[in-house]
Amino acid sequence: MEIFNSMIANALQIAERRVANTLELLDGGATIPFISRYRKEATGGLDEVQIEQIKQMHEKLSEVAKRKETILSTIEEQGKLTPELKKRIAASWDATELEDIYLPYKPKRKTRAEVARQRGLEPLANLLMLQREVNLDERVKPFIKGEVTSADEALKGARDIIAERVNEDERARNQVRNLFGRTATITSKVIKGKEEEGQKFRDYFDFSEPLKRCTSHRLLALRRGEAEGILKVSISPDDDECRERLERIFIKSDKLRATSDECRAHVSEAVTDAYKRLLKPSIETEFAALSKEKADVEAIRIFAENLKQLLLSSPLGQKRVLGIDPGFRTGCKLVCLDAQGALLHHSIMSPHPPKNQYRESVATMKYLIEKYEVEAIAIGNGTAGRETEEFVRHLPFVEGIEVYSVSEDGASVYSASKIAREEFPDYDVTVRGAVSIGRRLMDPLAELVKIDPKSIGVGQYQHDVDQAMLKRSLDQVVENCVNQVGVNANTASKHLLTYVSGLGPVLAQNIVDYRTENGPFRSRKELMKIPRMGAKAFEQCAGFLRIPQAKNPLDNSAVHPESYHIVEQMATDLRCTVDELIKNKELRLKIDLQRYTTPTVGLPTLTDIMQELDKPGLDPRKPLTAFRFADVHTLDDLREGMTLPGIVTNITNFGCFVDVGVHQDGLVHISQLADKFVSDPTTVVSLRQQVMVKVLEVDLKRKRLSLTMRL
Repeated sequence: MEIFNSMIANALQIAERRVANTLELLDGGATIPFISRYRKEATGGLDEVQIEQIKQMHEKLSEVAKRKETILSTIEEQGKLTPELKKRIAASWDATELEDIYLPYKPKRKTRAEVARQRGLEPLANLLMLQREVNLDERVKPFIKGEVTSADEALKGARDIIAERVNEDERARNQVRNLFGRTATITSKVIKGKEEEGQKFRDYFDFSEPLKRCTSHRLLALRRGEAEGILKVSISPDDDECRERLERIFIKSDKLRATSDECRAHVSEAVTDAYKRLLKPSIETEFAALSKEKADVEAIRIFAENLKQLLLSSPLGQKRVLGIDPGFRTGCKLVCLDAQGALLHHSIMSPHPPKNQYRESVATMKYLIEKYEVEAIAIGNGTAGRETEEFVRHLPFVEGIEVYSVSEDGASVYSASKIAREEFPDYDVTVRGAVSIGRRLMDPLAELVKIDPKSIGVGQYQHDVDQAMLKRSLDQVVENCVNQVGVNANTASKHLLTYVSGLGPVLAQNIVDYRTENGPFRSRKELMKIPRMGAKAFEQCAGFLRIPQAKNPLDNSAVHPESYHIVEQMATDLRCTVDELIKNKELRLKIDLQRYTTPTVGLPTLTDIMQELDKPGLDPRKPLTAFRFADVHTLDDLREGMTLPGIVTNITNFGCFVDVGVHQDGLVHISQLADKFVSDPTTVVSLRQQVMVKVLEVDLKRKRLSLTMRL
């Protein structure tokens, strides 16, 4: 629908033509990474985030359009659809407004008001609403019949009808909604008898804060406490002001001589009842859902940003690695991996208590390092991680070999997963976990895609947010990261290939099967021989799949096959080969891009091609730098004022967590991130960043560590 294009363009401040082109590409089966990378002329250079926003807004508007159809058909079936009402529904695209319009016509369960109507009390309600009757007792008498046995019962039924009208009145709902927005306070109280069980929520045992100031992490903590049966949470505006506003709408001024005090009193009672019983709970539910959704969006945004940074962590690259999954009682599991990550050897050493096999462990390490020509050592940062690192670093034959501490988050989840069983059917979980640690050092992205993002340890309240929204967001992050880096078609696992634009599980498996049968791919063109690899799938994936050592050097670059002819024409015009063009910068400087523009290929594509020719197939991730913790191992080793090196392990909207090597990450509050005001921690720190911190406070009882980066 063209109206969608206009609405999305206005909301996102993007030219309508760009929105229309983007939606057309999405409808045609193009993926977000493909559109953002290879269709810049059509979109005006929109990035993945903007394209995702367009997609989501279009989906929401489509849902509203379906809802409007349901509303229109329901009202029409009732014979109540006037031209004015139809026009108003057609013009509205606000979901809340639509539901308010629909409320009086919505099929109801048996309400108190409906019972009163069935008893013939609606005329009495109408009489009360006029607020003119001075002889009410006489006017009520005709309604005392059938199931209505008294005047009080008749008046009560009439008030129930009025209360429902008040609740269904758009103006009334908007007045209350407006006051909720301005004055609502979120309050939590501990449920009696749950004080001991809910100690982790003790900050919220008697908590109150304006809803609009409640941060996402606090709101999610409150809702978790409520879900666990520890807290009672409520949202309430200024009740007196709400009632006053409603009375102004429905109660006629007593200055008017024609009004009846008695009728006004009944209407006032009905208005109060409507507010307490119907309106307030309804709007409270609405604001609870809206605030929760807002908190979810913020929490998922932070989680997605953390995940992106983690996936794009610096890789060691193709080197021979010794991976160690440390432990005390069960020993340290050792694995040797070749430069492609294949498992060559596994064994166990026990240099720590209770076994204390120090000499045997030294001998094992020396043998493995020499035999497998180990170039780097990856040590898990879990139990016994620091002790194992110290042991390894003090070995004389390790000199010259880089030693890295690697996050174990998610390694145990991977080791017990179906994916791990498929990869290593003949090995137990301990071997698989050590392999994951070693591979994570070599290529974090390739390894982490095998693990559910929620198990990686970079989010907060991930189990409390909307799970469908979370999955959609995280899947998109993984897909964008994989395609930003590019994938070696000859070495990538099925799981990594799944996230390549245009592929999916079936084609990913077919690529692996084809490789197994026919050996490595020699060109991108060969990809077309893969079963079920159609023209559309090839178009979407080809630019993101790399073929090292291919005859055509462009096959190992981000230049899309659809643009090869442009590069070939450039080389022909310069009387050189494509290979010479890539290797010779002076030749590339002679190229006038304007000569190669066409109605479909503009300067954005040509600029991207030139950048890729400068550094074909270059990994966009930063190179890995070595890191070493200070000589501290537990919280007891820390003193206030100590300055320590650390690694950022998680980022929240209230600060970041830093590992300083004591098995307990410390919090750097947002106020301690810099000597200036910081509104967003991601502007100051990034995940896995190496930082210097100072100890502010060590709380041994609660096992909490407060740090500062304001040195």
